Amino acid sequence: MFVDSHCHVDFPALVAQMPDILQRMKTNQVSQALCVSVNMPDWPQLIALVEQHEELWASVGVHPDYEDTVEPTVEELVARSHHPKVIAIGETGLDYFRLEGDLSWQRERFRRHIRAAKLVGLPLIIHTRSSAEDTLTIMREEGASEVGGVMHCFTESWEVAQAAMDMNFYISFSGIVTFKNAVSLQDIAQRIQPDRILIETDSPYLAPVPHRGKLNDPSKVIHVAEKIAELRGVPVKEIETLSTNNFFKLFNKIAN
Repeated sequence: MFVDSHCHVDFPALVAQMPDILQRMKTNQVSQALCVSVNMPDWPQLIALVEQHEELWASVGVHPDYEDTVEPTVEELVARSHHPKVIAIGETGLDYFRLEGDLSWQRERFRRHIRAAKLVGLPLIIHTRSSAEDTLTIMREEGASEVGGVMHCFTESWEVAQAAMDMNFYISFSGIVTFKNAVSLQDIAQRIQPDRILIETDSPYLAPVPHRGKLNDPSKVIHVAEKIAELRGVPVKEIETLSTNNFFKLFNKIAN
């Protein structure tokens, strides 16, 4: 069975289709999906959705792109992380692509997430875009390696991947790896050590080929696995097994 390690099925475009999405997941042998939090005001609806479906898990956190939103405290992140369906802290990190100016608030928010993760012993879901150097620096300064986590929707360099893996992080590939122009990312997918690979959709975004440009959902994570298998010259079953095993090894609260 496949696992989608990062999706947003609580977003309006997908939540209205949940019965169909769950059926498509079953058809494509996608047994689990991690629904990732992006802000605190919407978290109650996210956790309510996840509670209804045994296939779904949740995180708690605030995405770095959300500038005008309620800032989470360490204490609030810790408190919500105790919910039995919450298996990670995030999505958190830095994004210098969409926002400009003084982004010190983004860096401080990132630090609070790492501190909360360390207090509760849960892995981090990290987003980084046009900010790899600062992201890695804060990870080192705050001791993110103590809990590890995943660099989600990875699009950075091989050197960034190595630095993250050195800090006990996994590398997650999204539908981007199926795009024709993603040559450097495809090279990384070939080189990454097997015990560090995760797959995701980041749905409703980034639908993989052959669905590029359409609405994405967790059932389509199979195409990410197929592309990685093609690149590495191995059966899809091998990528299915190792990515699923890696998911449960990282998000080990599921088994506890």
